[in-house]
Amino acid sequence: MHILIDGYNLIRQSVSLKRFERQSLEAGRKALITWLADYRKIKGHLITVVFDGWENGSAQEERDFQSGINIIYSSRGIKADDVVKRIVASTDEEILVVSSDREIASYASRKGKATLSSSDFEEIVNKQTLPSADNNVVAEKDDDDEENIRPISRKGQAHKLSRAQRKSQTKIRKL
Repeated sequence: MHILIDGYNLIRQSVSLKRFERQSLEAGRKALITWLADYRKIKGHLITVVFDGWENGSAQEERDFQSGINIIYSSRGIKADDVVKRIVASTDEEILVVSSDREIASYASRKGKATLSSSDFEEIVNKQTLPSADNNVVAEKDDDDEENIRPISRKGQAHKLSRAQRKSQTKIRKL
């Protein structure tokens, strides 16, 4: 799966990355790339991060590759949102778009791509990369517990997600 990230949107929505950006934009970008590289080592997904270069950037779109992460800086006068939309529109591959920008999320959804908010993505990545005490606990099953288990009685028709929502959930589970 290809994960396409609106870089500054993720940094500014993240509790842990925002503090680096307060130091400088460069520090925020480096912290994001390091964090994503750690995640990529575990999961192996193709990750592309798009940063705005529209105010002070180069006249040409610039591309970089660091720690296994593809980085795109939009050209001067072009916003990262436009670059993300262009990439989404130009490919048929399985893409997950990470942005809390409603315009980008709705555009990607209309194009049949899965979307995830920046804060939800951060939560998923942190669960994968940060060691947790809960991961080391093995539940022991007691024979007496079997007697107390009752089937859950549900009444009415089950809510079924739409086909687009089910596809999106399938892509998000791959994270």
